[in-house]
Amino acid sequence: MIRATLAAISILLALALPAAAANDFIAAPTLRASVTVTSDVVRIGDLIDNAGSAALIPVYRSPDLGTTGTLTVGQVLSVLRAKQVIGVMTGDIKEVQVTRLARTLASKDIENAVAASLERRFGLGDAANITITFDRSVAEMRLDASNSGALQPVATRYDARSGRFDIAFEIANDGNAAPTKLRFTGTAIETVEVAVLTRDIDRAELLKSSDLSLERRPKAEVTGEPASRDRSIGMQLRRAMRAGTPIRAADLVRPDFVVRDQAVTIIYQVPGLYLTTRGKAIESGAEGDTVSVLNLHSKRTLTGIVTGRGQVTVQGASQSAPMAPAVEQTSSIKRDEVPAAAALAQNLIQPANPAQIAQAQLSQARLSQAPAKSE
Repeated sequence: MIRATLAAISILLALALPAAAANDFIAAPTLRASVTVTSDVVRIGDLIDNAGSAALIPVYRSPDLGTTGTLTVGQVLSVLRAKQVIGVMTGDIKEVQVTRLARTLASKDIENAVAASLERRFGLGDAANITITFDRSVAEMRLDASNSGALQPVATRYDARSGRFDIAFEIANDGNAAPTKLRFTGTAIETVEVAVLTRDIDRAELLKSSDLSLERRPKAEVTGEPASRDRSIGMQLRRAMRAGTPIRAADLVRPDFVVRDQAVTIIYQVPGLYLTTRGKAIESGAEGDTVSVLNLHSKRTLTGIVTGRGQVTVQGASQSAPMAPAVEQTSSIKRDEVPAAAALAQNLIQPANPAQIAQAQLSQARLSQAPAKSE
């Protein structure tokens, strides 16, 4: 009975020894080829696995925030031996790279945070239209990785006259440490997107795509509604303007279809009558404008509406039907209607009294109501 018990114990010990040896092998300290740290020191537990009670012992100062440093295996083992850590498994590792994690704040992120804290306050508009200029150049900022909170403004000052701002932010930490404080000063100006002339433009020129560029300008420089680039193309300016000038909607006018002293076609049209004659514009006008023209035959000044390029239709003409392209000295009058229309035509060529015009219009109306003759 005793012998059987001893034999069983021997078997159990024999089975346990390989398992213990395996556990010892797994627990051996092993060097890491790549290390990431978040604090300002590198500890033994960062460099090796299975460091045990030595894991919290600091051995190196961490690289700068967001950077990577390199250590040779010999340097690491020498430091570990000094801390009584031996038997470290290195495998085929020749050097150890240590990277310090960081939170990066781009300059654009800071600009956006400042603009957002001023948005629709102090008389300013949307954050997207606020241009920020810092007193000191704000490049990329790197903070400890534990600063995971948002940029929260805790104190905001702004002078609407000078555009000066002074804003303090806080960033919460993952731990219980006090929040990180940041402060920025500079100027903030509300801007608008506006079409700007790329060259000097005369009053009579039509604006082309190459004549305009889109820029952001201080809102104070553009009084009134700023003109968009698409809206400006094909239009004319109310006055000559120099390159670099922002354009307002009020600066734009429809292009002139008739220019002063230009030869024009004068049109007179009523139902059944369409007459044209030559004339000269006394003033410029866009489509739909009322202008004065001179009849070159009668030397009489008439008032008409610009209905096309180089075309003026005298007042009183019918606008119900589309205008056909004018042909000089043409008429749609039939041969037997000539006597009735003659007085109307005479009105374009020579002065006529109201009685003559009324009689001519009455005759024309009778002709239009008479039954058609069979051929």
